[in-house]
Amino acid sequence: MVMETPDPGLDRHEWESELASLDDGLRDSPAEALPELADLVGRMLQERGYDLDDPVAREGEDREVVAQFQASRAVADRVDRDEDVDPGDIADAINGLRELFDSVIAERESP
Repeated sequence: MVMETPDPGLDRHEWESELASLDDGLRDSPAEALPELADLVGRMLQERGYDLDDPVAREGEDREVVAQFQASRAVADRVDRDEDVDPGDIADAINGLRELFDSVIAERESP
């Protein structure tokens, strides 16, 4: 069964709109907004075909993308559990997720 890919412009618009809705929170309360950003980027990566839970993907061609996402997701999960998380770790996670976001958007622009 072949799954049709929705119009890439629609995905991009939805993703950019969702990121825009998170921007104020990422600036004002980064720890609170981080889990939502991780959720967004996780959905984007899965829609692009990344298997974020597959140990083979962690070692294959996609390892850098998967490793960056997993590291950022781990920080977001610690925040969700109300653990004491260093603000520098939160900033690194947000920056890594933004890089992944930009990368997926750039992939969507490619033919």
